[in-house]
Amino acid sequence: MKLTARGAIVLALAVTVAAYALAGPLDLPFLVGAVFVAASLVGVLLVNPRDLLSLVVTPPLVFFAATLVVEFVRALGSGKLAQSLAIGLYSSLSAGAPWLFAGSAVVLGVALRRGLRDNVRELREELRAGAETARPSRKQAYEPEPEGYFEPRVYGTPRTQTED
Repeated sequence: MKLTARGAIVLALAVTVAAYALAGPLDLPFLVGAVFVAASLVGVLLVNPRDLLSLVVTPPLVFFAATLVVEFVRALGSGKLAQSLAIGLYSSLSAGAPWLFAGSAVVLGVALRRGLRDNVRELREELRAGAETARPSRKQAYEPEPEGYFEPRVYGTPRTQTED
């Protein structure tokens, strides 16, 4: 079974949000981090090798998005939404930082073994090929405006002034 980068990201996000929902009532703060690392590992193992470059940069975004969703839902019940959300995000992201780094390192390590270097090499070659193509000069890119283009046009014959 192979996933696209989007599928792996959605998988990691859904599993991390579910872990937050499960860890809250059970009072198991380490559960969220462990599930996040496991979901990131499964995602990088199942993703198509051509999508590794897209997937490698997403673990921090996935972790933040899952934390934001969960803390927003928790903050809805409080009287001060913004204050509750800010405190919840700060505490959850602070507690989850080691897990976030571990998940990012796992994804990067596995992606390197699965062919991330080839993806980076191909991207560099595409960028070089695009830079080597002849770009039009500034004169070719923008044609000059015709003479008097911004001047108002006068139609008909000029009026003669009459004296009263």
